[in-house]
Amino acid sequence: MPAPERLPAPGVSATGELEELLARGELRVVGRIREASNAVLLCSVAYGGVSTDCVYKPVKGERPLWDFPDGNLAQREVAAYLVSEATGWGLVPPTVLRDGPYGEGMVQLWIESGAEGSANGDGDSVDTGPPAGEGATAGESGDGSGLLALVEGEEAGEGWKPVALADVGEGRTALLVHADDPRLRRLAVLDAVINNGDRKGGHLLPAPGGRLYGIDHGVTFHREDKLRTLLWGWAGEPLTDEAREVLTALAARLADGEPLATRLAELITPVELAAVRDRVADLLRTGVHPRPSGQWPAIPWPPV
Repeated sequence: MPAPERLPAPGVSATGELEELLARGELRVVGRIREASNAVLLCSVAYGGVSTDCVYKPVKGERPLWDFPDGNLAQREVAAYLVSEATGWGLVPPTVLRDGPYGEGMVQLWIESGAEGSANGDGDSVDTGPPAGEGATAGESGDGSGLLALVEGEEAGEGWKPVALADVGEGRTALLVHADDPRLRRLAVLDAVINNGDRKGGHLLPAPGGRLYGIDHGVTFHREDKLRTLLWGWAGEPLTDEAREVLTALAARLADGEPLATRLAELITPVELAAVRDRVADLLRTGVHPRPSGQWPAIPWPPV
C-alpha cells in the first residue's frame, strides 16, 4: 500500500479540506511535548491518501483552572479558531474538536514556523528522540521571529512599539518592544475579542510565505476582563479601518441564530458568548485598542 501523500504547507489546500483531514483522519501519536503544562501530543493524521502532522490535546490531560470552571481548554481553542476564521484573517491554525486515542480533545494543524526551531507545541520540545518541533524561542525576547525584542534605553525605535520595562538581572532593565507589524495588530484585535489571558512570545508562529499564526488559546472567553498579552503597543490607539470593518461584520455573525453564534454556544457558556458580543460592541463604540485594566498584571508570566 503506498504511503499517504504529505500535505503541502498551510494555505495550499482549502481550509475546509484541512478541517476534514483533522476531524476524520486516523490519529497516530508520535510523541509528547515535554514540560507542557497540560498533555500535548504530536500526532500524524491521515485520511483519503493525504497526511500531515498535528497537535492533539486531550481533555483528560488538562489541569483544572480555578478561574475557568466551565468548559475546557479544548473547547475554547476551537472557539478561538472559529472566531479567527470569522474575521477572515486566518490567524489560528485549523483546529477541530474530536475523539482521539485518549478521548475527546482539540486537534490542530502543526505549523513549522519560519523562525528556526519554532512550531506549535506549547512552548516546549517533543519527546521523540531528536526534536520534531519546539516552541518559538529566540534572542533575548523568546519568540524567535524578529517580532519581539529587548532594547536598551527607553525609546522603542522606528518600526517598534514599546510594551514595558523588563528586569534583565543585575539591577538592569531593558525595554520590551514588539514590531509595528499589521499581522500582530490583527492578532491584538482578535485577542481583545476572545479575551486572551495568555498571549506569550512563544505563541507567535511566523510561517513560510509571510503568514503569522497564534496558538494556545485555552485561556480565553472569560466573562471578566482577563486580557494579558505582550501586544500592548497599540493600547489606546485608534483601530484601523480594516479592523472596524471586520468587527462590524463579526458583530452580525455573532447575532442569535447565526451559524457562528450557534456553534460557539456549543463550546462556551451563554454568559461567555454574551461577553464576546459585548467586547466587540465596546471595541466598535470606543474605536480604539483596549488598555490594560490595571486590576492584575497585564503581561503573562513567563512572557515566553
